Amino acid sequence: MTHREGERGTHDRPRRVLVTGGAGFVGSHLVRALLDRGDAVTIVDDLSTGARAGVPDDATLLEGRVTDRLPDLEAFPQFDEVYHLAASVGVDLVMNEPVRAIETNVEQTAALLRFIERTGAGPMLFTSSSEVYGKPTRRVFSEDDDVVYGPTSVTRWSYACAKAIDEYLALGHHRAGSARCVVVRLFNTVGPGQVGAYGMVLPRFVRAALAGEPIRVFGDGTQSRCFCDVRDIVGAMPRLLGDPSCLGRVFNLGSDEPVSIRELAERVRSVLGSRSEIVLVPYSEAYPSGYEDLQFRRPDLARVRDAIGFAPTIPLERTIRDIAAVIAQRPQEGAVVTTVSERAARAGGRTPR
Repeated sequence: MTHREGERGTHDRPRRVLVTGGAGFVGSHLVRALLDRGDAVTIVDDLSTGARAGVPDDATLLEGRVTDRLPDLEAFPQFDEVYHLAASVGVDLVMNEPVRAIETNVEQTAALLRFIERTGAGPMLFTSSSEVYGKPTRRVFSEDDDVVYGPTSVTRWSYACAKAIDEYLALGHHRAGSARCVVVRLFNTVGPGQVGAYGMVLPRFVRAALAGEPIRVFGDGTQSRCFCDVRDIVGAMPRLLGDPSCLGRVFNLGSDEPVSIRELAERVRSVLGSRSEIVLVPYSEAYPSGYEDLQFRRPDLARVRDAIGFAPTIPLERTIRDIAAVIAQRPQEGAVVTTVSERAARAGGRTPR
């Protein structure tokens, strides 16, 4: 079988696709897009941040860590495409459980790449993060920029370093010919099904606005981010992986329209017709000691536009309404913990360090 036949499937069978982290927020949206394309999808997810309810009936779920389920996957027919989304994500998780976050992100990626090498699987798309850019040296981040991180004594930078190591692994395997890879650096991805329990800002704001509770903005609210709907993101992923000219390359993926966090809170309140008060919360109350926020994070999208003509199509207002609709249906899902003291209470009185 040629690589082209393997990646696209043959006339008598669909593509066989592996998605790690396929029960999570981005992963579940990607799985549905792949199923709609006619693919046969296998998911590996330990459900630590994902949910079984998010797995479509047409997909096969292997519950557990990637490293634990790879022996089972050895018995599967060769996969035509691999999407690696399994990761420890969210500011809360990275700050409160850094060892878990680092080991999960690096060990799972290394093991999966060795699996691809052994089995001759098709190309892999690795989802990295804009965190890889570290402390901004420019106002717009381009894929080939130099990066600067803070000291190792500051936990906040461990996630960025771990994702950078993952990128080195993926690109190293690609150069060695042991796996074909494309790296996608996601910026702030939002949309229906996202929860605020791991520090995700937009669902946290939406939940507060719906409940008529204060919308808590950490810091002074002038820090800005670019928010892109997950449905735009997952539409681009198969196009990047399916284009041979994209393999071995790194792509920013997201929106390039910055919104301050204070403006985001105001927009949520306006779209939902809420009267919630907007309250500024000092970082010292919101996060454990050692957290450092970035004032801006905006991607240069020239490379992905040139490669596949990518352009976000879903406006932020629609995303806000769609998140609100899902939260209204499942009001108890993803309960939000917003300050250090509240996290300590959930952890039995222990304040994370």
